[in-house]
Amino acid sequence: MGRKTLVMGAVAYAPKVVTIWEGLKAYLAQHDMKYDVVLYTNYERQVRDLFSGHIDVAWNSPLAYVRSRRFAKSRGLDIKPLIMRDTDCNLRSVFVVNADSPIQTLEDLRDKTLGTGAMDSPQATLIPLDHLRQLGMVENKDFTVCRFDVLTGKHGDHIGGERDALLALLADAVDVCCILEANYQNFILDGTMRAGTTRIIGRTGNFDHCNFTAGPYAPPELVAQFTELILAMRWENPQLRPLLELEGLREWLPARDSGYDLLERAVEEQGFYGADGQILRPDYDYE
Repeated sequence: MGRKTLVMGAVAYAPKVVTIWEGLKAYLAQHDMKYDVVLYTNYERQVRDLFSGHIDVAWNSPLAYVRSRRFAKSRGLDIKPLIMRDTDCNLRSVFVVNADSPIQTLEDLRDKTLGTGAMDSPQATLIPLDHLRQLGMVENKDFTVCRFDVLTGKHGDHIGGERDALLALLADAVDVCCILEANYQNFILDGTMRAGTTRIIGRTGNFDHCNFTAGPYAPPELVAQFTELILAMRWENPQLRPLLELEGLREWLPARDSGYDLLERAVEEQGFYGADGQILRPDYDYE
């Protein structure tokens, strides 16, 4: 008999994750869908389990999705991005200085110190460093990197590294820091910094963030049912709204494959993953 339960993998980057996925399980059960979730401490193990068939669908970070694409291509397998949040589309990272800093442009970063997030953070490390490379500036050659490796393996979902980089900037321990543009606004709202104490001197290009990814062995009929039910969730439903708020969205959207080019280039040029998805960084041990 075929599988009757869809198994999803997700990384537990914060306590709210349990509430989110248990709430989703209850919603799907109301619509007669059997679903379970496996929680991981890091995305690298989750990617491997997606290809072993241990899980059917993964809630992938952008970096986990890039690694999954490399795994699939090198093995002649198919994966499919299914769903993403409205807040996962067309994101940018920003380069921030203190308001009184003499630094006016990214070119002024030469011979200065850049504060970044964790080594595996797409928005606070990999994509910003790639952006600077496109301007002819290479990390630890043209400028120094001060990295804040908070909870590596979680691909920057835990924004502690970004917050620490910003706090280092406010303390004049680094000259510039890079964080997700949305987090720049959130850090003002939550009191991490006061409005007007910093300014933005540059932005990266647009990129996409997380998506639900169906693995190569996922049962098609369960994947179709899961996709239909998730896309049917509505903000206007008072029972579902708290769940959507916790996950940081107003609407689920069909996923697209086109928003990961900047991260693909960053991974390639910075030697993070090989073409077959193997981890190349010797200081990143999650195999």
